[in-house]
Amino acid sequence: MSTTNYKAIAFKIFKYTGITFIVLLALMFITPFVFSDKIKEEVKKTANKKLSGELNYSDAEVSFFTRFPSLTLTLTKFNLNGSAPFQNEKLISADEVAFGINLSSLFFGESIKVDQIFLSNSLINIKVNKKGEANYNVYKAEKETASKEDESETGLKLEEINIDNSKLVYDDQSTNVHVDATGFNYLGNGDLSKAIFELHSKAKIENLNIIYANEPYLMNKKVDGDLITKINTNSLSFVFEQNDLSINKLLVDFKGKFDFLKDGYNIDFTIKSNKSNLNDLFTAFPPKYITWLKDTELKGNVDLLFTLKGKYIASQNLGPDLNLDFKVKDGFVNYKKSAFPVSNLNMDIATKVPNLNPELLILDARNLSLNIDKNYLKAKLKMNGMTTPDIDMALNSQIDLEKLNRALGIPNIELKGMLVSDLKAKGKFDQKNRLFPNANGTLDLKNGFIKTQYYPNPITDINVVSTINNQKGTYDGLSVVLKPASFTFEGKPFLVEADLKNFDDLNYDIKAKGTLNITKIYNVFSQKGLDVDGFIKADLELKGIQSYAQKGDYSKLQNKGTLELRNINVTTEYLPKSLLIKEGIFKFNQDKMFFNTFLASYGQSDFKMNGYLRNVFNFVSSKNGVLRGSFTLNSKFINVDEFMSSTTTASATPATVDPNSTPKPATQETGVIIIPSNLDLQFYATAHKINYQGLILQDGKGAVKMKNGKMLMQNTGFNLIGCNVSMNAAYQGITPQKAVFEYDIKATDFSIKRAYDEVEMFKEMASSAKGAQGIISLNYKIKGRLNQQMMPVYPSLLGGGTLSIKDVKVKGMKMFNAVSKTTDYESVKNPELSKVDIKTTVKNNIITIERFKFKFAGFRPRIEGTSSLDGRLNIKMRLGLPPFGLFGIPLTVTGTNNNPKVKMGKQGQDIEETKDTEDN
Repeated sequence: MSTTNYKAIAFKIFKYTGITFIVLLALMFITPFVFSDKIKEEVKKTANKKLSGELNYSDAEVSFFTRFPSLTLTLTKFNLNGSAPFQNEKLISADEVAFGINLSSLFFGESIKVDQIFLSNSLINIKVNKKGEANYNVYKAEKETASKEDESETGLKLEEINIDNSKLVYDDQSTNVHVDATGFNYLGNGDLSKAIFELHSKAKIENLNIIYANEPYLMNKKVDGDLITKINTNSLSFVFEQNDLSINKLLVDFKGKFDFLKDGYNIDFTIKSNKSNLNDLFTAFPPKYITWLKDTELKGNVDLLFTLKGKYIASQNLGPDLNLDFKVKDGFVNYKKSAFPVSNLNMDIATKVPNLNPELLILDARNLSLNIDKNYLKAKLKMNGMTTPDIDMALNSQIDLEKLNRALGIPNIELKGMLVSDLKAKGKFDQKNRLFPNANGTLDLKNGFIKTQYYPNPITDINVVSTINNQKGTYDGLSVVLKPASFTFEGKPFLVEADLKNFDDLNYDIKAKGTLNITKIYNVFSQKGLDVDGFIKADLELKGIQSYAQKGDYSKLQNKGTLELRNINVTTEYLPKSLLIKEGIFKFNQDKMFFNTFLASYGQSDFKMNGYLRNVFNFVSSKNGVLRGSFTLNSKFINVDEFMSSTTTASATPATVDPNSTPKPATQETGVIIIPSNLDLQFYATAHKINYQGLILQDGKGAVKMKNGKMLMQNTGFNLIGCNVSMNAAYQGITPQKAVFEYDIKATDFSIKRAYDEVEMFKEMASSAKGAQGIISLNYKIKGRLNQQMMPVYPSLLGGGTLSIKDVKVKGMKMFNAVSKTTDYESVKNPELSKVDIKTTVKNNIITIERFKFKFAGFRPRIEGTSSLDGRLNIKMRLGLPPFGLFGIPLTVTGTNNNPKVKMGKQGQDIEETKDTEDN
């Protein structure tokens, strides 16, 4: 063949190839324009029909060239909101979302099929609230029988998902799990149109954070993984068949299964890392360890096995079983090339938490051991349970804490001293049943030293020599000896020696001498700026047996010495606030603790006390110990309201409130004052001013006794609104919501007007006294129950007494206005009363008024009847007419204090009693 023929053939090939290329190129330009409207319309139609979440985007473009060679529909500024109840929050937002179009369906099919999805610079925000409601249920479920018209619509036949430079957030409040991944890149391939399909994926994450129950587990970790996942869309089930992950440098094999249930999850996860390097393990730890890792040489082999299997259904209190096996072999740790590194680090720990319930914890630390130079530490621990655990423990050590501190590079603390221990313990710890593990051994610290970054001076000369022994497995067999425990701080030594036996009836021999500056010693261990203060100076010798004080065998006690306290905060379960001891100098002699100077404050209240307490040691060391004492108490101001107990309650969330909004903080509900049952105290108190729910009492004084949870007040007096009041009272708080009381009060010559204007309780219970003026006296006894606001429960009140009217002008009282209107006597409106005794009794919410008479302006009224504490009236009245009252008009007054109804006649209307449904 001639050269000319070759040229002709080559020219034809080039010609037709060029024409084909130009045609294809033209088609690539023309096809998007030809089918653009059809594609946009089909996608929009499908979105409106298939998606329940609100969908918005700024522009749509169809092109081959955006993601060549795929024909794509690209939506810019894309935003898809979540499903209810998250319909106003973003589920997916992205700079671009592109849908790859199946070309054969475009040219030859009745419907357009989407087989690729591309997301760029997106936010994928998955949320689940506390009820388990998720925001991702935006795809409307198919009906079982679909029409032919439905079958021709645009469908998702996905074969590829491509996510580029995005952020993924998973926030599940029902499980307290939060995951966020930035720099998220993902490529997944598979036939996603099938009900059951395999998804081959490759994922890279620049920063992965995993937080559980507000505790960070992984922070700022890089992840690179190849995954094979089998997905069943019919039951929404995921099977992770082969998943090789890299978390920073740690290689992890992840397999398992995850099923979505109606009200929870079914989980079967296995995470395994065999023969990994100790250094690689630490690269997966939180950031603060990464900083430490840069200066640390780590060696050793690590085996890790983590499993989580079972159903998680919060409503049924079901949780999966957690198992963690962790082993380190031949470990080596050396921080900043310490001269004495940690070597022979070996750990073998197995942990099981069935149902994710800490009370079912099974811990088996078969081996924890290390060496530093010639020093060693060996420990073993088996523990079943949490609150009342079974324990099998052994600790054996001879280790220089300074060498250990430098080898590990423990931050912000400097340690010194030789820790020597040889201790074994086996048995059950159960405080309620007074069980304590069998134990035998010693724990000593010689020449200890602690210095932190928070305070410039160290605690030095720490020496502890301790022995523990228990051969019975009970509290009464426990023996602890400290001889001594001592240290020096700020140049002042403090020493404690103690020999303690039989913790059921404590046999004690304690010596304490020295000075502690609580403010400064606290700053050694804590950050500056906290409001912590205090000073203790002790020179004490305490020796005896707990039951000696209980039985009154005080002569057998050998307690003596002094204890000085300043600015010490004391908290107790009985009071909502802490008691600040400003100054207290205590002297011990046998069972008594004398205090000649005791200054304290509680909230706004102040106290100065002198006297003594008995049985102090028994009270402090035993729940059943009774504190006895006698003293005087003086105060300038006491705010009784601050002593009322409080109960924390969470605010309920109405159904209409967004469950993902920040919950309202818990509120404090007030409760009654609880008198501790283990107090047997008597004291004489004086207080210049007392506040009780807005009621101001002046110059209060009286004798007070507290015993068995009850308080008795005898011959107590105070001044109220210019009136001298004397009273006796008894009080007992039963629960934080209930108290009972008895009250005997005598008040002489007090002003009705001042009482109405200044005493809120009087205004509420005697609202008809608004326009009254004059002087009255009161002699009344009453008992009943108080609610959690320390207010009387009306149906529970029982008592009676006399109200003596000295000289009272009644003006504007609605009952007399009604009587005046009914009888047509104008002068009855505003009667004047003088030297009248009104006797009443109270029972079942009814005040019974005994018959009484008075006269004014020639009239001689006679009144008797009943009135309820909530204002209902049934009063019988005879209005004796001038001049001598021989003739009178019978009247009945019914209705209420605010709306009395008066009619002539003797027939009234009985008021129904309200009986107390609860015994006092």
